[in-house]
Amino acid sequence: MSGAALLLALPACNGIFEGIYDAPQSEAESGYGFVVVDERTRTGRIYIDASAYTEWHYVDLHDKQVTTVAVGGQAPPAWDFAVHRYDTKTDRGAVAECDAADFGSLPRPESLPSEAFTADEWTTDRITIDMSQMMDGIIEYAEDDYNPLLSRWLDVDTSTMPPIYTLSGKIYLLRLADGTHAALRLVNFMNDAAVKGYMTVDYLYPVEP
Repeated sequence: MSGAALLLALPACNGIFEGIYDAPQSEAESGYGFVVVDERTRTGRIYIDASAYTEWHYVDLHDKQVTTVAVGGQAPPAWDFAVHRYDTKTDRGAVAECDAADFGSLPRPESLPSEAFTADEWTTDRITIDMSQMMDGIIEYAEDDYNPLLSRWLDVDTSTMPPIYTLSGKIYLLRLADGTHAALRLVNFMNDAAVKGYMTVDYLYPVEP
């Protein structure tokens, strides 16, 4: 949107959201996080309250933890992907989109060409943190990494009002920094009261070769 006001790079954002949290918070304490874990099938479900524009939610697939940090705050020591509203980023990972109908019919990760995987990119106009002046053509953004492919799991068409939300229904293969792979599918972006920003993600980890 024209006239958008851009924030400085993340290091300069420190202090903007002081007071929101004294320290990173675990969502497991409030009914969010890894709400279903099946160790036998290596599958489960993650439920994230991503309704606030001022938070990143860092997901650690290894230790089954979700940590919430204010935008501009320090990420936890271990994480694999993160969610801000509908935006995503990875920790030195890359993402491929699959046409598989379910986790059981995924292609072998090593069978995919390297160009099928999309790494994060630096963005200055994707991570929205303040829409209070949107009617005046002003939106505030934070600069940060962003994965354009994984973020396609939900399309938000703002050419009409109200916006049109469309789930891709796709499974996304996430190549982690340690070389292992996870499969993710966004299955809902609302809670039971139809409030948007509540993300339900089904996962398979690890994806066996």
